[in-house]
Order: sequence, then structure tokens, then C-alpha cells
Amino acid sequence: MIYWCVVLGIWGAIGVGGLVLYYGSRMPSATSWSVPVRPPNVKIIANDGTVLANRGMTGGEALSLEEMSPYIPQAVVAIEDRRFYSHFGVDPLGLARAMVTNLTTGRMVQGGSTLTQQLAKNMFLSPERTLERKVQEVLLAFWLEQNYTKDQILTMYLNRVFFGSNAYGVEAASRRYFNKSARDVNLGEAAMLAGLLKAPSRLSPARDPKAAEERAQLVLGAMREEGYISDSEIKTAMSQPPTKAKSFWSGAQYYAADMVMDQLPGMIGKIDQDLIVDTTLDLTLEKKAEETLAASLDADGEKLNVSQAALVSIDGTGAIRAIVGGRDYATSQFDRAVKAKRQPGSAFKPFVYAAALEIGRTPMSIRNDAPVRIGNWTPENYDQKYRGEVSLAEALANSLNTIAAQLVMEVGPQNVIKLAHRLGIESELQSNASIALGTSEVSLLELTSAYAPFMNGGFKATPHIIRRISKADGTVLYENTYDSPPRVLDPEIVSEMNQMMLGVIDHGTGKNARLKGWEAAGKSGTTQSFRDALFVGFTNNLTTGIWFGNDDGKSMKKVTGGGLPAKAWHDFMTAAHEGLSPSPIFGTTGIQPTFDSDPVSPESIENVISGGSIDEFPQAPVSDGQMANGQGLQPPADTADSGLVPPADVGETTGATRRTTLFDILTGG
Repeated sequence: MIYWCVVLGIWGAIGVGGLVLYYGSRMPSATSWSVPVRPPNVKIIANDGTVLANRGMTGGEALSLEEMSPYIPQAVVAIEDRRFYSHFGVDPLGLARAMVTNLTTGRMVQGGSTLTQQLAKNMFLSPERTLERKVQEVLLAFWLEQNYTKDQILTMYLNRVFFGSNAYGVEAASRRYFNKSARDVNLGEAAMLAGLLKAPSRLSPARDPKAAEERAQLVLGAMREEGYISDSEIKTAMSQPPTKAKSFWSGAQYYAADMVMDQLPGMIGKIDQDLIVDTTLDLTLEKKAEETLAASLDADGEKLNVSQAALVSIDGTGAIRAIVGGRDYATSQFDRAVKAKRQPGSAFKPFVYAAALEIGRTPMSIRNDAPVRIGNWTPENYDQKYRGEVSLAEALANSLNTIAAQLVMEVGPQNVIKLAHRLGIESELQSNASIALGTSEVSLLELTSAYAPFMNGGFKATPHIIRRISKADGTVLYENTYDSPPRVLDPEIVSEMNQMMLGVIDHGTGKNARLKGWEAAGKSGTTQSFRDALFVGFTNNLTTGIWFGNDDGKSMKKVTGGGLPAKAWHDFMTAAHEGLSPSPIFGTTGIQPTFDSDPVSPESIENVISGGSIDEFPQAPVSDGQMANGQGLQPPADTADSGLVPPADVGETTGATRRTTLFDILTGG
């Protein structure tokens, strides 16, 4: 028996050696072997250094053993490879133990692979279970052991292994499941991470918290057996409540992270190394913004048929301090603040009024609030009433459509478009009369940034979220240069506009946005059939825009920009200004109203725009007689017998009562 055992052993060794030689010959030369570079990670941090997100194939940065919690390597070694520091890449005892266990149970319950073998498989080989792959795995494990220390092998393993939920490496897994760095995980959390390695998807605390907790208890027992922890430590860990993990990456900051990743290639080209991106985002404001929108939708969303919202808040330089792209990132990753384009409605009117001021009009210029006909288009006010002669300041405060339509004809749509583009609107705008009521689509981000020049005294505020891009070693690859913006508005124009927009919040359509103790200016906007509602406004500290609506464009239940959006704007800005000392908006103190030196009378609009034809200003994009901006855009009642219609025909044809105005008193009229 001894003789034949020896013979069989020799022939078995020859057979194994032959297999090793055969499969080894099918591999590249060992001299060409090298550890694959770990996929690059992009670490995105807020303006205070807090990590917003890690992006890349791994989902987390690489940490050394010294940087991560010491419980993590201890837990992984205890449950996965107890003799890791004593074997030579393959553990014969562990392999024998696994074979016996599997034979006695009649099924595959235990693996014999070492951590080194698992690393070799993950880095070099396919996951298929074949004899060839197993032999190659052993050879690669030997090679790793010969060329790297045990700590280096363990570090590579912990930074590359899959932990489920698209998290590769302990840092990604820790942030995914515990919302903290692997540097800070406690004993119980480390045990749960180590327990995931057996079956990452099935044992995920996001999928089955109970199974994950039971597996973590086994890991703690293994750590105790190996002497890594004491009885008191295991008792404390086991008494901690089970970890609750969200089912998906959630949090508004991930909209900001997506925005960063979209912009990176255009700034530095291909991402082929670990990067650190410093952003302008204020995480405290970001959380307040998310909470504000969530509270508004939870309270009134169902009642008012509103399902989505978005918010952008920037400072005077255009730096994005908060951005929320939707109600819940986990449910929808589409960024409605940046990528969605919708009509701004009356929120576009400040650009019309600013263009009018640039050609000599003033806040106290008088216009006639009466029926207006431009071609086949007859804009009406929201309340379908007319106020007679009003100042431009009063017209903007009350969002009178007839006055905005008259002004756009005086200035010319092209000049309004030029001013809007100058201030920051990048989208293509249609050159027609209905631009006065915001019928050309823009994003919330560009609309908000175009308001910032009113806040900062007339300078361009290019919206940006990336402040600096650096390599892992600190080498700076990019740093923004938005500290010397060009002037886009005259300070006097800014002052006059700010006085008018203060009136919007003080006594106009934006009363719900009033801030206690703070001067605030802005404008509301509502689009056709109440499909979209916006409020964009500013203090001397922040410019913030908020949108409410539905992704499918369905109408809300009479939600206007001065309603839900203005209230949400008030709530967010109140929270954002806590602890700050109130100060006035640019140009709103010590300024007296002025009058036109040669005002254009309400009756002479046709003369101002004479020479233009009806076809120059296409009809507004209206369907079924619906109201744009919540305010009627309806064709004239009878055009068949009206003859030729001038480009803008203004007159009190409805019998509206003329009111005495400040202009009348001052001029004796």
C-alpha cells in the first residue's frame, strides 16, 4: 500500500506539474506581468473640504492600511484568510479544510482561495470557473507573493474588491453604506463590510439588513478567535443597532457631482489618474435647499398636482453654492436645474425692462395699461383687467403683460435678446414680440445666473461649480479665473432695476418671498396653463432661482410663480441668511426716482416702431387659446373686419376706468 501510494503520488505530481506547465505556457511571459493600474477616482469636495462624492469605476479613492480603520483589515483577514501572513500565496491547510467541509456537507459552502488568489483573479483573470483559470490563478498568486509584501497585497485587495451596489474598495463601500469614510468606520461596520465579501449582492445591508447583520456577527466571532478584539469590544459591537443603508445613492449633492463629471473632460481632457476637485458648493446650503423643496412638495405637491422642483443658488461671482436637480436623486438622476429647458414666463421681464432703461426709459416712465394688439397677438394681463396709465415700476411689480409687450416693441426683440445674452442667457431666443412674456426656453441655471448682475452691480456672473482640479500629489491642473468679470450693465441701470424689483416683493406679485430684515428683489414667472412656476430673486448675498412643475408638462392646479416657488424661495433664503447681518441691495439707498426727459406717450407706440411689418414679429406659440405665463395670449376677437393691424396698437377699448397716477399729480394732468 505504501509502495502504490508513493507511485500514485509521483504520477499525480507529474500530472499536476504537466498541467501547470501546459496552462502556464498559455500565459504571457512572467517578465511582462504587472499589476494593472487601478481605475482613476475623482474625489469631489465641498468648499469646506467635506467629501461630496467619489466618481469613477471604483466609486472611492484608494487608502493605505494606515489610513483606513484598523478594524477593516483585521475583519477581512479573520473571515477570509486567517493564515494570510504565514502562507506563500496558496494555503494547503485552508484548501484541505474547504475540501473536507464541502464533501461532508455535499455542497459548495467554503472556498479555499487565499486573499492573494482572490486578488490575482480580480486583477488578471475572468470569473469563469475552469481548471485553466484555477491554475493560472495559483501561478499569479505565487508571482504576487514574490514581488509584493503582505501589506501591499492586502492594500491592493481592499482597494479593489467588490462590495456590492457598484462599490469597489473599502472607501466606496463605506461611503455607500454608512455615509462616512473608511477611516472612520467602527468595529461593527468593519465586520459588516468584511461579511459582504462572501456574497456582496445578497448580503448587502441595503437589500437585506438582517442577513448582513447575521453575517457581521460571524465576522466578529472570527475576529475574537484570532485575538484581534476582546470580549468587551465584541459585546459593545453586538449591542449596536443594525446598520440601515439606503437602497441607492441619495442626496442632492450628487446632482452637483454629476455636473462636475460632465465638465471635467472639457477642462483637462481624458481622466487617466486620481483627481481631487474642489468645488464652490456649500454643503450646508445644499442640504437646506434639498430640505426646503422636499418640504414644499410633501406639503402641497399632491394637492396642487406638482411632482418636481429644482433650485439654483449662486453668489455674485457666479459660484454655485447650492443646486438641486429634482425631488429625489435616488428616484431620478436627471438634473432639471441644468439640463431641462422651459419657458421662464414673466421671470424674463427684467431683461425687457433693463433693455428699455438702456434706451432712456426710467422706472417712472408712464405707459397705458390697455388692450394691445401686435400682429395677430393680443396679450392680456393675468387678471384680465386694465389699469390705465401706470409707471414702469408699477407695471413690473404687478407683472402687467400689456406694458411688457409695448416695451419689447419700443426696444426691439433683437435688442432684448442681446441684453439677455450679455447678462448670461446662453440658449437661443426667438426674435418675436412674445419674448416679452418669456416664451423662449432657458435652463434654470442660466436664468438665475443672468439675474446675478443685478445683485453684484452690473458684472457678468458666469455660473461655475469647479474651483480647482488637482492631482493626488497636489499638482494643480486647473483653477478658475472668474475673479475679473466684465461689466455688462451700467450701475445706474442696475440701481433702477433693483428699485423696481424690490417693489415686486414689497407690494407686487412676489409678496410671499419677503424676508424679515433683509432687502430682497426678484420676479415671478408662470407659463402656459400653469405648466411651470418660477421665482428668481436675490439679496446682496445670494441669487436664487426655484422652479416647480411636472416632467411630463402636465398643468398644475393654478400654481403661479408668486405662490409655491416664492414661498419656497422665502424658506430657503431665510435659512441661508441665518446669522448674517442684513445689508441693502446694490443701488437701492439714497436714490431718487427720475422721469423721462422726453417720454414716449402711450398713444405713440405705433410711431416708435413705425417701419416694421406684421411679419417681423411672429405670433406667440400658443395653442387652443391657452394663457401663457398664466396670463392670456389670445387672438383678437374679430380680425376679419379690422383691416390692417399696426405692429402694436394700444387703446382702451374695454371701457376700463382711468386712474389718477403719480405722474398726473406731478405734471398737473
